[in-house]
Parts: sequence; structure tokens; C-alpha cells
Amino acid sequence: MGTNTKALKIRIRSVDSTMHTTRAMGLVASSKMRRANERMHNGKQYAEAFGSVVQVLTAAPECARSPYMQPSEGARTCLIVIAGDRGMAGGYNANVFRLTDSMQYDAVIPIGKRACDRYHGKFYSSEDFSGADATAMAHEICQKYLAGEFDRLGIVSTRYVSMLTQEAYVTWVLPLERSERTGSTGVVFEPDEETILNAVVPDYVAGVLMRCIRESFASEVAARRMAMDSAGKNAQAMIDDLQLQYNRARQGAITQEITEIVAGSGA
Repeated sequence: MGTNTKALKIRIRSVDSTMHTTRAMGLVASSKMRRANERMHNGKQYAEAFGSVVQVLTAAPECARSPYMQPSEGARTCLIVIAGDRGMAGGYNANVFRLTDSMQYDAVIPIGKRACDRYHGKFYSSEDFSGADATAMAHEICQKYLAGEFDRLGIVSTRYVSMLTQEAYVTWVLPLERSERTGSTGVVFEPDEETILNAVVPDYVAGVLMRCIRESFASEVAARRMAMDSAGKNAQAMIDDLQLQYNRARQGAITQEITEIVAGSGA
């Protein structure tokens, strides 16, 4: 009995230590949640504003000649895969990798340490990725697209639905699709629509990229918070169960000792 109670006490201390760790990680995630949501919403607003301009341009007949709007002649696909810098976030990273591996692709540009480790690319932090990083990456990607190194560009990221739900999905960025927008907008582009479109596409790609990165990071923080909350609750339930086992074992040991004493006195 003594060995049993000792082992249970060690197990209780171990689970209690783990529970303190999960609580600390949950608190860190909670502290990042508000700023992550603010940055996500700002990124969405910027991308939507830029996207509305691109929609006006792609609706213009002159822009049909743009190299960014030519139909893909091949199937060479480049994917930007956005994952987290750390784990312990439930199925966040696994869902992104599962979706990526289900697709056909010829090149991957990873963002986030877990994605960089998996696809062996240059390291980019998903949490610290800046607007300057996005602009530099977008301009380099657009140059490669115009040079014919690939035919399609997609971004694999995570959509923030709620604190409880985050979904991996693909945003197809290039080539641009013709907008069905009709009617006069009253906007005059100088020198012409095609020239303006070709000039703004790299910045448009950068805006879409930043939106996806910021939404993915907000999703990662939410997933980690929920995972740590769940782990903390499970740890507490395990401690309660172990404590019950310990009490029963201790009670059994005391009962056995009393029985031995009574038996000894009767002899």
C-alpha cells in the first residue's frame, strides 16, 4: 500500500505541474487575443479596400491584355503555406498541412516555423511578419509569375470563424479573374487601366497575404487558448480522480494497520 500511495502522490504532483503550464500558456494566448483580432480586422479592411479597386480595374476591357489576367496555360502551382511558429494549438497546424498535402503543387513558400520546418524554406515568423516583408515577398513572387515560373498562386491559411472554430482554406490570388462589375464608376485612371493594374498587383498581393497571415495568427491564438483550456480541465479531472484513488489507498493502508494492531493485541 505504501508504494501505491507514493506513486499516486508523484503522479498527482506531475499532473499538477502540467496543469500550471497549460494555464500559463492559456493566459498568454488570452493576452494576445485582443491585439490579434484588431490586426486581423485591420488587415481585412485594407485588403477589401484594395480589392474593390482591383475589381474596378479588372472589369475594364483594356485590362484583359494584362499578363496578370491571362488564363493559365499550364498547371504549375505555387502555394504560400501559413502555419504557426509553435505547437500546442490543437489541430491548427495539422489542418493546414493536411489541406496542403491534399493539393497538387510545384513550389511552396512557407511562413511560420512549423511550415518552414516541414517544407524546408527560408524562415519567416507568422507572428512577426511585417508589411515590409509582405511587400518584398509579393514583388518577388509577381516577378516570378511574369517570368513564367508558375501559372497559379494560392495561399493556404486559416479562416477565423469564431473562438471555437477555425478552418483551413485556399485563397487563389493569381491569375486575376475578370470582375462582373457593371456600370460607370466615375473613376478615371491615368495613363490607362492596364498600366495601373500592372502597377498595383504586387501591392494587392501583399495586402491579401497580410490579411491571410493576420487572420491565421488570430486563429492560432484562439486555437491555442481553447486547447489549453481543455487541457487544464482534463488535468484537473485527472487530479481529482488520482486524489480519490490516493485517499482510498491511504484509507486501505490505515485499515490494514489497525487490523494488524488488533490482531497482535489479541495474540
